[in-house]
Amino acid sequence: MATANEVQAVVFDLDGVLVDSEPLWDEIRRAVVADAGRAWPTDATRALQGMSTPEWSAYLIDVIGVPGRPEDVAAMVIDAMVARYRKNLPLLPGAIEAVERLANHWPLGLASSSPRQLIATVLDSADLASRFQVTVSTEEVTAGKPSPAVYNDVVRRLAADASRVVAIEDSSNGLRSASAAGVRVIAIPNPTYPPQPDALALASTVVASLDDLTQALVASLVPQA
Repeated sequence: MATANEVQAVVFDLDGVLVDSEPLWDEIRRAVVADAGRAWPTDATRALQGMSTPEWSAYLIDVIGVPGRPEDVAAMVIDAMVARYRKNLPLLPGAIEAVERLANHWPLGLASSSPRQLIATVLDSADLASRFQVTVSTEEVTAGKPSPAVYNDVVRRLAADASRVVAIEDSSNGLRSASAAGVRVIAIPNPTYPPQPDALALASTVVASLDDLTQALVASLVPQA
C-alpha cells in the first residue's frame, strides 16, 4: 500500500487511451447527422470529445439540428456503439498489459466520458472489470470534461489525495479535466485527434504509447518527501 509520500492511485481515461473509439464515435454520430439531413460542422468532432452523454446529445440537437429528444438520440448512438464493440472491440495496443501492470502496484480508477453501458461493455469484454476499484462516467456527475467533476468524484471514491493521483489522458478536454482536478497527468496524444498545445502543456509528461506507461514512470511523477 502506498504511503502518504507516494502515488496513491492511477486513473485511466477510456476513449482514446484504452480503446480506439474516437473514430467510431465520429462515424456513428456523423451517420445520425447525415440521416437527419444535416451538415457536420467542421469543429464538431473536437467539440464533442469529452462531453457527457446529456451534453453531446443536446449538441447534436441544439447545435447541429438533429430532430428528436436528447435521450432518444443518445440511445440511437449508444446502441450502435455497443453493437460495434460486441462485434470487434477496438482495444489499443498494450491496453490490457498496461492496466494489469499498474494494477499490480496501485488502486485503479476510470474517469470516462462514455456512458455506463459502454464502460461495462468494454471492461467486461476485455476481462478488466476486476482491475478497477472505481469507475465513473461523466453522465453520473454534474458536467463532462473539461470540467474536473468526473476526476473529483473518482479521487473522492478512491479516498486519495489528488496531488498523489496519476491520470492517463489523450484529448484536450481530458487533459484539462484531469489537470483542473489537481492530479498529475500523463498524456498519450491521439495521432488522429491530437490535443491542442495549451492542453498538452498541462501534462506532467508525454509518452508515445501504452507500452511506455511503466511503474517507474508513474512513480516518478509524485515527489518523495
